[in-house]
Amino acid sequence: MYSSLQISRRQFLKASSVIGAGLALAGCSVASDDGTDSADSTASDASSTDDSQYKYGKVDIPGKGGSLCNAPCYIAYENGYFADAGFEVNLITADTETRKIGLNNGTIPIVNGDFQFFPSIEQGVNMKVVDGLHNGCIKLEVLPDSAIQDAEDVRGKKIGIDEVGGTPHQVALLWLENHGISTDPADEEVTFLPYSDANLEVEALHNGEIDVAALWDPVASIQEKSGDLRVICDIATDPAFKDKYCCFLFGSATWVEEDPERAGALLHAYHLSQDWIAKNPAEAAQIISDKQYSAITDVELATELLTHYEYPTLEERAAGDHNFVDDVKYFSEQLKQVGYLETDDPDGFAQSSSAVLDTGDEPA
Repeated sequence: MYSSLQISRRQFLKASSVIGAGLALAGCSVASDDGTDSADSTASDASSTDDSQYKYGKVDIPGKGGSLCNAPCYIAYENGYFADAGFEVNLITADTETRKIGLNNGTIPIVNGDFQFFPSIEQGVNMKVVDGLHNGCIKLEVLPDSAIQDAEDVRGKKIGIDEVGGTPHQVALLWLENHGISTDPADEEVTFLPYSDANLEVEALHNGEIDVAALWDPVASIQEKSGDLRVICDIATDPAFKDKYCCFLFGSATWVEEDPERAGALLHAYHLSQDWIAKNPAEAAQIISDKQYSAITDVELATELLTHYEYPTLEERAAGDHNFVDDVKYFSEQLKQVGYLETDDPDGFAQSSSAVLDTGDEPA
């Protein structure tokens, strides 16, 4: 059972559909880093800024969340790729639900996310998967002296997660199910306990409250590098996830449908940034550290992670070896099996929920 939450996947889907139905009516207002309301600060900035030099004007993009995964956004901003593409970008703070609301309403054109967003698309949030962002950034970890070595050893154990239905939770579900461990609450083979903070999750592991912690980077890799925790599943290397995008770029369907040229231009800035990070990971890590975009302070580790994430280069895109729509289909099939998507046609879902944009990319 799901600890004190007592929530089933079906209940989660019903709750999510209620949230999704309300998105079209909801406003978009997020606290910014200086404590002001971002909607108000954006309006005042727009009134005092001459954006005539920008073909597509001013846009808000979530870029203050502290995630290293979102490195292409930070580098596109710092290296001027957004400006060169015709956008004056205002980086804002926005949690997951605020990002979905912004995509749905067209007030936020693009966000980084993961397959946690797929059920929201199924439930009617007006957004499209427009590309892959990078590979694995989640690990399942145990104490160094734990007897747990593989998925079979997790049977009957407690797993810490950040939230029910969150991506680390879904990763744990897929990993266990792929190894024959039932994650159906009725079978009581594993128990999931949510923690609001990754540090609390790590503390719970040391205190014996949980046996396994499902963690995002950079916390997961910091714990691994220090030797405080041991990895039992790394989605960058595990066969169920290896060589597949775990994080994607989601675009507002309003942008994609009303002006695909504008949406493609914005995506092109991300492509240039991904290419630059792949070829200059140390420089990218230093910029991110100097500008305090991420909480990670170990530049050497940040460099390792940016390399580890395998951001695609322009040459790799031109070769066409990695089609993000294929990964959307794959994870749609996987999420269907564990009850987080209701579709009976994962291929159709992947096609309808994805949009392939013309970005005008050319290899360097």
